Amino acid sequence: MPDAWVETASEHVVARHDDRDTRDAERLVGELEALCAHTAELLGVDPPGEIALVLHGTPLQLDLAQPMLPLVRAATHPAARRIVAGWPQPGAIHVLAPRVLRDRASHDGPDEREFLRLVPGALLVQSMVGAVNPKLRPRRALLRSRWAWLSWGAGQLIAGQTAYARGLIRRRLQGGDQAPFPPGLGDAPLLGGSVLDLLRREEGMAAVGRLLREPLPRTADEALRGAFGGRATVHSAGTWRAHLARLAEGAER
Repeated sequence: MPDAWVETASEHVVARHDDRDTRDAERLVGELEALCAHTAELLGVDPPGEIALVLHGTPLQLDLAQPMLPLVRAATHPAARRIVAGWPQPGAIHVLAPRVLRDRASHDGPDEREFLRLVPGALLVQSMVGAVNPKLRPRRALLRSRWAWLSWGAGQLIAGQTAYARGLIRRRLQGGDQAPFPPGLGDAPLLGGSVLDLLRREEGMAAVGRLLREPLPRTADEALRGAFGGRATVHSAGTWRAHLARLAEGAER
């Protein structure tokens, strides 16, 4: 941990960070402020009073501050473990500092660098969605397979990560084993956004907002059938796999 935290604040976001991260923090809180307003509008709620953004200078600092994160990372498919770089809480986000995220992706090309740059925004969305929908509260959703895909997916889609997931998805599809639909706990950090991206394309962004804010049914199958206009989940699964293939090739950018 830094000897002394520095604070950089906007109306709804207060970043705590090392002084070497001040410039990044100033840019980041501005981006998150705009994302906060956009997410609140989609969910039909007022922006939160304050969200604390804690920027950690090393992966070890982050893991010590959020001891559940190493367990989630270990449960994640190897193709996606690099992108599990933060943890949302009600009213707070713990994440690697932007300079650390840049270093983590420095050899992998612009898409993955942009995907990782957007991690703080995705965590902000997860925190806000969890405040609206009790079943999607971060600790409850991200540690259970039933709704992990929806919590991770909300962050990916609304923060804009899905548009930069091409290479990561391609590596996952080349991994041999087929991902389930909806994605399980191991695939949710990467593939959750593709489910909501398909819903956005077929039913519109308003349908995504309804799925996130309205009370969820007992099972994911019921939620998916309702979201996709009553279509049987087995048929949605086939459509989703075709959509994944297009995303992997960059055809949906």
